[in-house]
Amino acid sequence: MAEDNNTKMKCMRCGHEFFGHYEKGVAEERSCPKCGSFSVRPLPEKKKPTG
Repeated sequence: MAEDNNTKMKCMRCGHEFFGHYEKGVAEERSCPKCGSFSVRPLPEKKKPTG
């Protein structure tokens, strides 16, 4: 099964933004590829305007 790398992530330490695997409800340890911090969070998806 191929890994899904389309969720935008952000490091809370250095601010680096990158794409990575994220599945809601699944605890997974992630690290920033730039600084190595484990304070990485998925960014909320931007909602498309309707109308």
